[in-house]
Amino acid sequence: MSTKDATTAPRSVASVLRPPNPLRATRSDWGQLVRFCLVGGSGYVVNLAVFSVVLEAGVHYILAGAIAFCVAWTSNFVWNKWWTFRRHELSAVAQGTRYLLVSLLGLGLGLLVLHFLVVAGVREIAAQAIAIASVTPVSFLLNRRWSFQ
Repeated sequence: MSTKDATTAPRSVASVLRPPNPLRATRSDWGQLVRFCLVGGSGYVVNLAVFSVVLEAGVHYILAGAIAFCVAWTSNFVWNKWWTFRRHELSAVAQGTRYLLVSLLGLGLGLLVLHFLVVAGVREIAAQAIAIASVTPVSFLLNRRWSFQ
């Protein structure tokens, strides 16, 4: 199998979900994580700003969370595709589809965390902030290993 074939071959579910070994990470791996966190940080600010505005307009917190996700998603995809991962073997549509699936998984997990925190008495904006942060590690690994492989 040529090098190009090896880089575009589908990855097994086990390899995608395997926990990382920080001791084997390269400087490039850490740089990628930092870029992902910076992009995520900008998306986090956009998400919370939109969430706050929509919540203030009287929209239910679950719908507000979904709307905020939609607004932040596009910016995050573009930045992650072109700056964080810099991998363009797959088309933008294929990467976008994979990124959307990972993002929807993250959204679902985040909305569950949001709901449980709100039910437990945490204020909505603080709960949203915690929910977003709690799903970031899963999103990074799935995007690195699958969306932008």
